[in-house]
Amino acid sequence: MTAEPADRSVIKILIADDHAAIRSGLRLILGSVDGMVVVGEAADGDVAVAQTKALRPDVVLMDVRMPGVDGIAATAQITTAGLAKVLILTTFEIDEYVFRALRAGASGFMLKSASADTLVDAVKSVAAGDGVLAPQVTRTLIDAFASTAPDTATPPGVADLTEREREVLDCLGDGLSNTQIASRLYIRETTVKTHVSKVLTKLGVTSRVQAAIVARGLASS
Repeated sequence: MTAEPADRSVIKILIADDHAAIRSGLRLILGSVDGMVVVGEAADGDVAVAQTKALRPDVVLMDVRMPGVDGIAATAQITTAGLAKVLILTTFEIDEYVFRALRAGASGFMLKSASADTLVDAVKSVAAGDGVLAPQVTRTLIDAFASTAPDTATPPGVADLTEREREVLDCLGDGLSNTQIASRLYIRETTVKTHVSKVLTKLGVTSRVQAAIVARGLASS
């Protein structure tokens, strides 16, 4: 177990995967990046949750298919308690596991085949509060969520959004980052972060991806 770094600007990472070789590879990649430190590892969901509570990482890299408590259940426990951001790592572009993990509150997902630079950028984005989806499937995934969601009335909380917050929600539905939202709406990025936080709170969701699903559902209704 690695000691918690004193520098609050350092991104603390927990790696959860049942394959030791994958954990070692991820630790090698991320541990060599300035401003990042791997604070722990877990081979199953139970340990991932326990380690997250004990070590308080900023980002948990989570494999969804693990023995015992899987990554989906672990993700739900971690995000519901507000312990850390979760970035799903998977070998599949889109499958039911990815859907369920994102519904459970994961900030996004990346393919295990992603390059080291892409993975590092994804961790930085999630730590900064942005959602991350494999670029080639972002809109496909969100549209799939919207098309498969059961027909319901307008989600609670939507009526409470201000005009600006609704614009931010629309941007989330388009898969935009905070920087891109700031550019589109001509506002500061810090202001975007405030609006996103308020949108998530009013909608009663824990991630930008979940908010994006709501936005796409509203757009298609």
